[in-house]
Amino acid sequence: MKGFNNYWRLNERIPATTLRVLDSEGKQIGVISKDKAIKLAKDGGVDLVEIAPNAEPPVAKIIEFSKFKYQEEKKLKEAQKKSKPSDIKELRFTPFIGEGDYQTRLRRMDEFLKDKNKVKLAVYFKIKQLGSKQFGYNIFTRVLKDLGDGINIDMKPKFLGRNLLMIISPTNTYGKTKDKEVTDK
Repeated sequence: MKGFNNYWRLNERIPATTLRVLDSEGKQIGVISKDKAIKLAKDGGVDLVEIAPNAEPPVAKIIEFSKFKYQEEKKLKEAQKKSKPSDIKELRFTPFIGEGDYQTRLRRMDEFLKDKNKVKLAVYFKIKQLGSKQFGYNIFTRVLKDLGDGINIDMKPKFLGRNLLMIISPTNTYGKTKDKEVTDK
């Protein structure tokens, strides 16, 4: 698995002389010497696994190693399920966009932002339109005004080739303030 720690120190490979020891349920046994902790583990027919080497004193758990590995893999899978990848959605404009097309893109942008996605706005210029760069900036200004508060500008408008780009993302209050405005009217 990507980002998964495949290496834990076991039993005699633990370099510390004193350890904070936990049992298999996670209850603390206490701070004891490494030799005494290894003896407790061997008497139970299990291993002593170092789980927090940077703590002071290091933390070790008395548990069957294969069971410990399974629990750690399970925790990692749960964490990966809960984390939502941040998607960047792209909306394209032209410098002389029609009102209906603009409103459609604004609605889509609102949906993306309510789903907590970042939105990359791009104004595509044809060669003849490059003399009218101000219209691209005007579109971005209008978008920010129409969306209101609750927007972070992650990348300010800048030209890359013939395209004017800007990236925005929602703040935690984005969808809530928008709904409140609609219900007040």
